[in-house]
Amino acid sequence: MLVFGTQMHIVTFIFVSIEIVIFFYLMIYKLARPDDKITFLNIILIFLLITYNITGGLLPDPNMPGSFFTQEVIAYATGFITPCYFPYYVYKAFGLEKMKFHAYRGVFLFLVIPYIIFIIVFAVSGSLQTAQNVLILPVLYALWVIFTLIKAIKYKYGNLLTSKESKEEVAVLFLSLTPWVGLPIIDYFELGQVVEASVTNTGFLLLLGLQVSRHIKQTRIEHQRLIESERQLLNWNTNLQNEVDKRTKELEKANEQKTNNFINLVHETKTPLTLVNNYLEEYINKYGSVEELEIIKGGVDKLTRDVISLFDIERFTKGIDVYNHNQITNFSEIIKSSLILFEYYCKKQIISCHKNIEENVFIKADPNAIDRIVNNVIENAIKFSNNEGKIEITLQTVDDKIHFSVKDAGIGIPSDLQKKIFEPYYQINQKKTGLQGMGLGLPIVKKVVDSLGGQIHIKSNPAEASGTEVTIILNKHVPTENEVPVTNPLESKFRIPNTERFEVADTPFHPNRPSVLLIEDNKAMLHFLSKKLSGKYNIFCSLNGAEALKKLHELPVLPDLILSDIMMDKMDGFAFAKAISEQDEYNHIPIIFLTAKSTPTDKLKGLRLGAIDFIPKPFSSEELTQKIDTVLKNIGKQKKAILNLSITNLKNLNTINTVPEDVKLPSNLEQKCRSYNLTNREIEIVKLMLKGTKYKEIAKTLFIADRTVTTHIQNIFEKIGVSNKVEMINKLSNSD
Repeated sequence: MLVFGTQMHIVTFIFVSIEIVIFFYLMIYKLARPDDKITFLNIILIFLLITYNITGGLLPDPNMPGSFFTQEVIAYATGFITPCYFPYYVYKAFGLEKMKFHAYRGVFLFLVIPYIIFIIVFAVSGSLQTAQNVLILPVLYALWVIFTLIKAIKYKYGNLLTSKESKEEVAVLFLSLTPWVGLPIIDYFELGQVVEASVTNTGFLLLLGLQVSRHIKQTRIEHQRLIESERQLLNWNTNLQNEVDKRTKELEKANEQKTNNFINLVHETKTPLTLVNNYLEEYINKYGSVEELEIIKGGVDKLTRDVISLFDIERFTKGIDVYNHNQITNFSEIIKSSLILFEYYCKKQIISCHKNIEENVFIKADPNAIDRIVNNVIENAIKFSNNEGKIEITLQTVDDKIHFSVKDAGIGIPSDLQKKIFEPYYQINQKKTGLQGMGLGLPIVKKVVDSLGGQIHIKSNPAEASGTEVTIILNKHVPTENEVPVTNPLESKFRIPNTERFEVADTPFHPNRPSVLLIEDNKAMLHFLSKKLSGKYNIFCSLNGAEALKKLHELPVLPDLILSDIMMDKMDGFAFAKAISEQDEYNHIPIIFLTAKSTPTDKLKGLRLGAIDFIPKPFSSEELTQKIDTVLKNIGKQKKAILNLSITNLKNLNTINTVPEDVKLPSNLEQKCRSYNLTNREIEIVKLMLKGTKYKEIAKTLFIADRTVTTHIQNIFEKIGVSNKVEMINKLSNSD
């Protein structure tokens, strides 16, 4: 029964249809798993079967284009290609190593070449039956392939074909290959297309089925392993997450404990600070103030501010209310009272202060909170302004909002740092001044502004222009007749550190005193050190390394010692030490670092740069004085020893060429020595030997080692042609 008016039988058509479905399924599977090489081998096999069935079923057909010869050549070609692929397929898909020869060489020798001979015979004789006699060679080769196939399977399973898998493999491979051996028999007896298609396709489909079955089984095993791995991974992930949660809780607990201890420490510090501050104020009010008390008062005030800031930032972090905002505050008056102190500091820094303060601007907030905002923002503007710069302070109302802005012409804040400056303890370390803090000012300002429902904006772009403008927007409040504004805050009295009022200058120069160069950016500390040391030393003062380098060129004498801080503006202590170590006229000056930065790494870095000691802050003034005395005394001893040694050496050098009166050297001695090619050093040794000087005395006189003297004497003997001292004296003393 033929289909579609062609020569293809319905049985062949059914096989083709089934194989096309299998082909597309395998293509989809391959797309899903592109790394699967076995599937690719199956796709090629099923494609060759489809091609073989279509050409074998349709050809020859007089209604089809092409001659009978061409159609038969094509039909037989597809019949040969599929068996050619079989050895390669079983070699790769089933791992049969013994089939390698047939996969790469046998099919070309015993299938491809016989096919070419078949075409030639068919073309020459014009008889298909005559050409079919050539097919006996492929049949015999197929028997050889079957024999090799059985050996390959035995080799694969270790010569034991007892397992179900091995028996199954032998049976299917035998059934798939045998029908192709019988194709000439089918053609000879003209059993027809149905028998040919049924026998050949059934065999190869069994082969494909076996391979697919094993592939499915392997896929299931891999899938099961994947599920187990996923389950194990999930279990590990759960355990890891539990461990992470456990450790996180432990760390949070430890961190909370540390924070609580820190808060308790800060809290406990506030009490003694309050007592010290109040008793100090009482004493000053009762007995008056002196310079030392002013320094102490400034230090206590700064310590108090820092302790309050530390305590408040932790309270803000924990969500504890720091201020009572159910109060009415006169924003304008707070700024005015603050400006009295800030204008004084601006005058000291040669900074012009322009202000535009709107009168009677009220806000519902704690006055201490507003004072803190004003204090920190203006202080930062002054801190980061250059000398002869200017700041602009503006307070105005816009509708129901208060706009408080402070603008400076300082270094500016890069855009990538404009959020980081509100993080606790973060500082822009570009300038270090006496107003430096702990990096808590702006974070507290941000917390206060947030608690008041306000906004804070930073306008700065150092790449385009210098300066920064900080604008704070808060809600305006219009007080009623019954609401009375509170008085000015208590925190204002801690604002400006009085220590910055000190003017530090070099002490009068005394030629008979050692000189010390002090480098310290804190004027109070510089004033203290200068006052402490000026009784015994000439003191030269500098506020940073750059200023100190410049001063070194201008001083009447070089300092005997340099006492330097590390963290300073413009040029720090390390950079200064490196700079003078590279200059011969200064690299001999000893350096002592007096600093709060005294970690082992910092100490090692300083020592490598030539520092002789590190004195950490806080320090004992007595210890500092004693160290300076010891260093300078040692320097004095070294200078004296070097001077004495130099004088002695000069005396010895003068005696080298001096001949005692009782020893007469030949008048032509040097001429004779030159004739023997003696060097200047060797001539000096000859002169000393002629005077009877011992070898050790020669070494001492010429400042060379005993061994060197011996080497020179051996060279002298060799050049003159003598073997001992007596022969040398006789030879050089004789007048020629």
